Amino acid sequence: YEEVKTDAEKVPLRETIAKFKEVGLKVIDSSSSYGTAEAVVGELVEGLKIRDSLFLATKVSLRKAVGRDPGLAIIEQSFKRYRTNKIDLIAVHNLLDTQTQLATLREMKQAGRIRYVGSTTSFDNQYGEFEQTMKKETLDFIQVDYALDNRDAGERIIPLAGDRGMAVMINLPFGRGRLFKAVEGKKLPDWAAEFDCTSWPQFFLKYIVSHPAV
Repeated sequence: YEEVKTDAEKVPLRETIAKFKEVGLKVIDSSSSYGTAEAVVGELVEGLKIRDSLFLATKVSLRKAVGRDPGLAIIEQSFKRYRTNKIDLIAVHNLLDTQTQLATLREMKQAGRIRYVGSTTSFDNQYGEFEQTMKKETLDFIQVDYALDNRDAGERIIPLAGDRGMAVMINLPFGRGRLFKAVEGKKLPDWAAEFDCTSWPQFFLKYIVSHPAV
């Protein structure tokens, strides 16, 4: 999605999103900093006429603490790219300018333009600050990196979200592809069938959703 520019590149993406309703998927998550992602999602979802069946999420992503007005401009841009007047979730990306941007998002939530607000990270070195933010702020959602070979968030961050009543979204569930490399050429163990698992991707995802707070 980050550098999709031609109609030919959009074809498999349209087919994928078209199957969402059929197989019961709902969530599409993006970011203002992910190249063409928001614009492509907005175009395809509008063309398929399935906006009402989806949970659209994105992030206000900043390079530095720029303040209210530049952050607001980025958020408004997300609405235009998504081609919607209501976004289900907008989160502050990677803890940058968190308090200022959360204030803006909460105003939008109060006005009914956003359903939920949150905060995200995908960096271990931000976990301390992330944990303090979760204790101090009232958030509807958090998003954090968590995978079979990257379990640190499962020790404190994800349980804290459960304690605080915050919904949890997971990023990097395949460890940036590391997990696929680790099992390359290896057969899925027979005992995986005991928990209705038939492929390595299922195996990795079932580990994640087995955490009670996810």
